[in-house]
Amino acid sequence: MLKIGTEIDGKYKVLNEIGHGGMSTVYLAINEKANKPWAIKEVRKCCSSNYEVLQQSLIVETDLLKKLKHPNLPSIVDIIDNDENFLIVMDYIEGNTLEKLLMEKGAQPQEAVVNWAMQLCDVLIYLHTRPMPIVYRDMKPSNIMLKSDGSVVLIDFGTAREFKKRCVTDTFCLGTQGYAAPEQFGGMGQTDARTDIYSLGATMYHLLTGHNPSAPPYEMYPITKWRPELSNGLEQVILKCTQKNPDDRYQSTEELMYALQHYHDYETQMQRRYHRRMGIFSAVLSIALMCAAGGWGMHTKAKERQNDNYNAALEMAQHMTSAEEAIPYYMKAIQIDTVREHAYHGYYNTIIEDGVFSETEEEALLHLNISAERYLQHFAQKNPVAYADFCYEMGNAYWYYYIHEESRQSNAVSWFEAAMYYYENREEKATEYRRSCLYVEIGRFYKKITAAQIDGSDAGMYGAYWANLSALKALHNEMHDREWITLRMYREIVSRVTEYAKYLYDDGVSKEEIYVMLKEIEQDMEEMEHTGSSTVKEEIASVQAMTEGAYKMVRSSYKETGTQ
Repeated sequence: MLKIGTEIDGKYKVLNEIGHGGMSTVYLAINEKANKPWAIKEVRKCCSSNYEVLQQSLIVETDLLKKLKHPNLPSIVDIIDNDENFLIVMDYIEGNTLEKLLMEKGAQPQEAVVNWAMQLCDVLIYLHTRPMPIVYRDMKPSNIMLKSDGSVVLIDFGTAREFKKRCVTDTFCLGTQGYAAPEQFGGMGQTDARTDIYSLGATMYHLLTGHNPSAPPYEMYPITKWRPELSNGLEQVILKCTQKNPDDRYQSTEELMYALQHYHDYETQMQRRYHRRMGIFSAVLSIALMCAAGGWGMHTKAKERQNDNYNAALEMAQHMTSAEEAIPYYMKAIQIDTVREHAYHGYYNTIIEDGVFSETEEEALLHLNISAERYLQHFAQKNPVAYADFCYEMGNAYWYYYIHEESRQSNAVSWFEAAMYYYENREEKATEYRRSCLYVEIGRFYKKITAAQIDGSDAGMYGAYWANLSALKALHNEMHDREWITLRMYREIVSRVTEYAKYLYDDGVSKEEIYVMLKEIEQDMEEMEHTGSSTVKEEIASVQAMTEGAYKMVRSSYKETGTQ
């Protein structure tokens, strides 16, 4: 480490330490002749097990910054290579990192975060539009300095790279977990401008909510879950930034900049759309009630229920020809009577009918503040078994049908936890209770496994996971569910066998046990193929094709270890 008072290269006198990390320390220094402060980043060679990688990273960082001129980027003026360390002399930026601001003051005001994000967009637009575009790849609060005038500066270019089209071999596991996009972890695609968009979205999430995406539970929920007063429009912007698939994000930083400038408009559009739907619903419901009151019902039962608003809304829902038309009526019925279960089950059956649980369909629940975290206490107290049934159904809706595959299990777990609570000790619901328990355990495995793999604590987790998966399949054998749920369960089992074959062996799962499971799945799908619809047959063909890869991975993994 540099000593305070040391003069470097005859020009820079070290005044004090202003920051440090794993391999580096940053000092404030002054050029006494010019009376100008500088920041000196010291990177110690002894702290790196791979000197060449360290040297290459520093070369990349310094070479990039030398070529860049932007008010929100630091400039490098000198590089000194000593026996013990590298010293990089750069602009001294007076201020604190946004990470320190979060630690001291917590979640930040919405307008301030949007202002910082637009400044960062401007920087990224500059980087992405260079003759050789530059992908930053490590956006996070600790790499953003906030100056006293409210402007921000992006620092630390150690993981940045120049973008070369079709050159996927330079995409390594670089970046910070939680902020890094999926494609930054080797083998999942090439990093490009959309990678920086993901990280900026994660950074905005952290700044707005105070919840660090790189800390447990390693998930980014809608921002209004943590702070209901935040803009729904801004929430939509962040959700789009942080989509797992790059094609589902904003495709350029210019597009994101426009969205940030107009996020209030998105919120207004959403509100107008919702109020328009509810207005149409109210008008149609009024007509329905007038018809009932006037004796225009189609049969005697309708006349008997003419003063029952709940049944009138339910009846209207059942006569609708699309989910979009039916769901508002089910929601109105729930508002009228939160205890009766028919509208809840009608909603569930409607959203899964086409095989996809969409954002629009989910939005109807959220508008009524219905979620696993916001239990309907009145419903649960007055009709606990029916409430548990609805929670179980919604667990299935998220696990097997939710449009965002990457968050299916994480969203489903809390619903299954609620179902467990109300099913417990009820003999008539023993199977549903056991299934809910297994879904919760499997969901927790998915939540923890990535972090466990990174820190090397995953030994033993795969065997327990396989036991839970086998138990879930056994319960399914006893009481089959819908064809679509069955096939998606089979898809999950086959894909996980392919992914975890080597780990399953390490945890003592026998090859024969896996083969039995795969054979059962194949035989069951052959039977389903004779009676299934064309859509079901397509799904069966897809899962059947996947089983070939699963067998191959099992043979390879077990043969490599000497097991026959």
